[in-house]
Amino acid sequence: MSAVPVSLTTLVRCAFVAALLAVGACDNDTTPIVPDNSAAAGGKMSLTGTSGSSGDHASSDYRLGPNDRTRIIVYGQPNLTGEFVLDGNGNLAFPLIGNVPASGMTPAELQRAIAAKLDPDYLHNPSVSVEVASRRPFYVVGEVQKPGSYPYVTDMTVLNAVATAGGQTYRANMSRFYIKRQVDGQVVRVVGTQESRLQPGDTVVVRERYF
Repeated sequence: MSAVPVSLTTLVRCAFVAALLAVGACDNDTTPIVPDNSAAAGGKMSLTGTSGSSGDHASSDYRLGPNDRTRIIVYGQPNLTGEFVLDGNGNLAFPLIGNVPASGMTPAELQRAIAAKLDPDYLHNPSVSVEVASRRPFYVVGEVQKPGSYPYVTDMTVLNAVATAGGQTYRANMSRFYIKRQVDGQVVRVVGTQESRLQPGDTVVVRERYF
């Protein structure tokens, strides 16, 4: 029985499919993958511990998270005024009242929580102001020259993040990225591009190219 000839095109097509399957098998990260819907939603996503808007991080709906630095003023009380950093668990240690679980709160919510704990045991009807002094860093991992954490800058894109991390390696896949982000209390992988906007606390994953 004679062998059936196989065209070069068919061989190439089969090899390409096999390579794609191999690449998929190499991805052992079970973090859920979601599309980047921030543009379709007008730049807003429902996030716990991240900003509500990628373009207006000073807005009142900013959600505090671990390593955010806040500036808190209790009017007429210089000993209760200063800059305070949320710890790794999102707690803020404040004089007199101790730890406040601030992660996920807006600045307005935090100032109400502090005022409620101060009144009436320590101060009567205290006037408290809270603003964000600096936001938590973002992270870049994978095929970049200097993986690590970097200070967040407003309107930072994936391409800006890669440049901040020393640029990509020769193996980097610069056409498609994953952005690890906490959404509604769950860590997900957002499918991104070079122009995707980052949020404080994001992790940009620069993957290796296979072709």
